[in-house]
Amino acid sequence: MRRKLKNIADVCLLFSSPLFIIFFLLFWEIAVNVLNIDKWILPAPSAILKSFYYSLDLITFHAQWTLFEALLGLIVGLVTGSVIAVIMQWSETIKKMIYPLIILTQTIPFITIAPLLVIWFGYTLTAKIIIIALVCFFPVAINLENGFSSVEYNFIKLIHSLGGNRWQLFSLVKLPFSLPFFFSGIKIAASYAILSAVISEWIGSDRGLGILLIRSSKSYLTDRVFAVVLVISLLSMVLVRLIDSIAVKLLPWYYHNQLMEWKKEKL
Repeated sequence: MRRKLKNIADVCLLFSSPLFIIFFLLFWEIAVNVLNIDKWILPAPSAILKSFYYSLDLITFHAQWTLFEALLGLIVGLVTGSVIAVIMQWSETIKKMIYPLIILTQTIPFITIAPLLVIWFGYTLTAKIIIIALVCFFPVAINLENGFSSVEYNFIKLIHSLGGNRWQLFSLVKLPFSLPFFFSGIKIAASYAILSAVISEWIGSDRGLGILLIRSSKSYLTDRVFAVVLVISLLSMVLVRLIDSIAVKLLPWYYHNQLMEWKKEKL
């Protein structure tokens, strides 16, 4: 009986979010029409979808450029974060020197260093990639370093007892153990990448979803603003889901164990 109630609760939770979204959109549509709210203040969902349809070619053009910037910045941030994490786990002294600096980079709003990047690199792709990479490297570096540090001491002791060196300890134990942490960091970074690309385009650009947002807001095309925001959210969700799918393919053993633990909890 208890198990049946749990299954019913799981089904309710599964459908609660979509139903809430549908009811919210219906309420929004009705409220805008009943209260006769101006389109430039708050457009109805139907008006947003209509704007998206008629602006599809324009949004697609700008979305391609934003996605390119985000992916390039994500890759740079991923490589940078991985190198920093490996260096930190290789030397405790270096870790104590670098770790506070990594934390410091996240206490400074990256938009405040944008003027410096413009002075150094101009209104170029390089300045935007640096901003995106600065945002993306942090979760990768911290999660990967946590993965290295979370290896059980028994495994380390086993490698040492078998005469293994530091490289064997890293490649055979620490690296495989840290991969789930690594992909977790990439997913977090990916969720930031698109938004960082959009904000970096506000510095100065002639294309991208960020500049399209500014142009649409200045023209009081609020329906298009909502449509662009929707595309930004969808791009972020798709990118995170893609990385999650790659992680499942590369780490089947980890996700199998996670599934088994989840099933045990449900019993």
